[in-house]
Amino acid sequence: MGEENGPLRLNRRALLAAAVIAGAGTAGVGGFLFAENAIGPARLTARRIVDGLQAANGFVPGYRRNHAKGVAVAGRFESNGAGTELSTAAVFRPGSYLVHGRFSLAGGKPFAPDVLDARRGLGLRVTLPAGEEWRLALLNIPVFTDASAQDFHDRTAAYAPDPATGKPDPERVRAYLAAHPKTAAALEVIKRNPPTASFATSTFHGLNAFECVDAHGTRTPVRWRLEPETTGATGASGDDQLFTGLVRDLRREPLRWRLIAVVGNRGTDPTHDPTIPWPAERRGIDTGTLVLTAVASESAANVRDVNFDPLVLPNGIAASDDHVLQARSAAYAESYRRRAGETATRQPLRVEGLA
Repeated sequence: MGEENGPLRLNRRALLAAAVIAGAGTAGVGGFLFAENAIGPARLTARRIVDGLQAANGFVPGYRRNHAKGVAVAGRFESNGAGTELSTAAVFRPGSYLVHGRFSLAGGKPFAPDVLDARRGLGLRVTLPAGEEWRLALLNIPVFTDASAQDFHDRTAAYAPDPATGKPDPERVRAYLAAHPKTAAALEVIKRNPPTASFATSTFHGLNAFECVDAHGTRTPVRWRLEPETTGATGASGDDQLFTGLVRDLRREPLRWRLIAVVGNRGTDPTHDPTIPWPAERRGIDTGTLVLTAVASESAANVRDVNFDPLVLPNGIAASDDHVLQARSAAYAESYRRRAGETATRQPLRVEGLA
């Protein structure tokens, strides 16, 4: 891989341990309880959520049950200190913090051709002092499509491809949206924000709300947004066009995004429902710059075995009252449990420019 990919070499034992922690312990008891039916509707578990993903999207043993197609990246977060206004989290103190991450596309097939309007994911693992970590799971859409774990599970089934056509059944989709106006409204918001031509020019959103906690214990609701500084990108074609373009862009120069903390108004901006956008005029605090400098095929030496669980949080950042967060954490843990126990030989995605 060469020296430029040195930051991607991590200890396998540490990564495996971190993946287990991210899927379970660090997220608190919520993930365990959800998996055992103690949180959310009694009939829904993390196992059923992942079963639904497998049934609708397909899967390959040994790979993630969603966002299976991806590559590893590495770099740093350059904090400018502005985030200390909101939070005592170490990540907001001025300085540079090591980042490992993963770009991905939604779906269960790791070698499927790129679809330009597929959901693009960016998972980040920020290493902080005193053994702390911050993990983020972001998407290139401004709001989430589902107000609850049950809605996510049911929509996944409603949009599952019809075996006869390979596409979702239009009547079934229309019926689902008629019965779920929040999802219908969220899809309209997403439609007004079409995807860009590349990963490098995509804006990524944390979707769920979080709470920043300052030195006085004051809690401020926030949503995260990564705004690209890259305005142009290298074009590519073929089945892996998005990933090939990403590799070319990163080989040319580091890619940069500004991490914006969008500050919500307590009582008027919902923190429990990720389908509802906050007003566009809400204040955004530029907390620093994500700089990605290296890209590699996924392996045990980088992020293949890492869960990007959004409930792995440093002191100074807390979960909001959005129960979708607990469901995401539990489903990620269940997905990891399954793929870690599968013996199928895992081959990384290899695109032009990657070893």
